[in-house]
Amino acid sequence: MSGVLDPILLNFIYAGLGGLMTLFFMWLGCAMFNKLACDFHIGEELGKGNQAVGMMVMGMFIGIGIGIGLVIGLGLN
Repeated sequence: MSGVLDPILLNFIYAGLGGLMTLFFMWLGCAMFNKLACDFHIGEELGKGNQAVGMMVMGMFIGIGIGIGLVIGLGLN
């Protein structure tokens, strides 16, 4: 290593930070949705077995994950 990080190590750092950012934005998305939707709480509805809420959360996680993944992936060029 000649003063700069090895590209393999740099990719692992990007992947780790990207994973943490993705988890944070997923948590933020759920928290914001709970605040915006009056009298509706994701955790309670999932506890009742509401499959529609589960699919909504799944879609939100997939969408945020793809969005953050593309931003991080395109930043590696």
